[in-house]
Amino acid sequence: MEQRPPDVWAEGHAYERYMGRWSRQVAEVFVARLGAPSGLRWLDIGCGTGALTLALAARCRPRAVVGLDRSPGFLRAARAAAPAPARFAVADASALPFHDAVFDAAVSGLALNFLEPPGPAVAEAARVVRRGGLVAAYVWDYTEGMGLLRRFWDAAASVDPAAAPLDEGRRFPLCRPGPLRALWTEAGLAEVTVAPIEVPTVFRGFADLWEPFLSGQGPAPGYVTTLAPAARDRLRTRLAANLPTGPDGSVSLAARAWAVRGRRP
Repeated sequence: MEQRPPDVWAEGHAYERYMGRWSRQVAEVFVARLGAPSGLRWLDIGCGTGALTLALAARCRPRAVVGLDRSPGFLRAARAAAPAPARFAVADASALPFHDAVFDAAVSGLALNFLEPPGPAVAEAARVVRRGGLVAAYVWDYTEGMGLLRRFWDAAASVDPAAAPLDEGRRFPLCRPGPLRALWTEAGLAEVTVAPIEVPTVFRGFADLWEPFLSGQGPAPGYVTTLAPAARDRLRTRLAANLPTGPDGSVSLAARAWAVRGRRP
C-alpha cells in the first residue's frame, strides 16, 4: 500500500493564507463562548501560529497564557503576533512540561486530531489544570462542515481514486460530536458539552482559494505537492468546476468546527 505523504507544519505565513485566516474567526467565537473571567492562567496546546493564544490574550485579560507547539516555524509566527503576557515553547502535548494543577484552563484549537493518539494529550491537559479547571478544544468538521476541504477532497477523489484514503473526513473520525464527547469523558472530565461553531469562508476568486493548496502546509496541500503537473491541472480544473462562484468571481463557502469542553472534577 502506498504511504501517505507526511503532514507538514513549518511555514507560518503559508499556513495563515491556507487556513489561519479562518481559524482566527473560529478562535474568536470559541473564546467569546467560554465566558471566562479575567486573571486566569491559560495553556494553549498545539497553538500553531497563535490564533487561539492571540484571542485569549486580547479578550480574557489573562494572568498568564502559554502556547505550546511541535513546530518551531509556527511558533516564530505566533511570537510575532501575540502580545504580552503570552509566551511560547516547543513541547509534546502528550508529556506536558508542567506540574499538576498549575493552570486554570487548558485549550486547543484545530490540533487535537493530529495528536496520535489524542487520549494522552487530553489526559495531560486535565492533569495540569486545577480542580474545577476548564479543558476545551475545537476541531474542523471534516466530514461535512468544512466546505473548502470537502469540495477539495471530493474533486481529488473524482480524478484520482488513490486520494480517497487521504481525505481528512476519513482520516479523522474523532472530529464528530460523539467521539469528542467520549474522549473528554474517558479523560475523567465532567460537565462535558459539544457544540458547533460556524463561520463564513469567502474567497476573492478561484486563485485566492487554489494557490494556498500549493504551499505544502497540511494534508491537502501536502497531497497536491505529490502530483505531477498534468494531474495537478486536472484537479484544479475539477475543483474550479464544482465551486459556487458569484458574478464577481468570488467563492462563498462555510466552515464548521466542533467545540468540546469539560471540567476537572
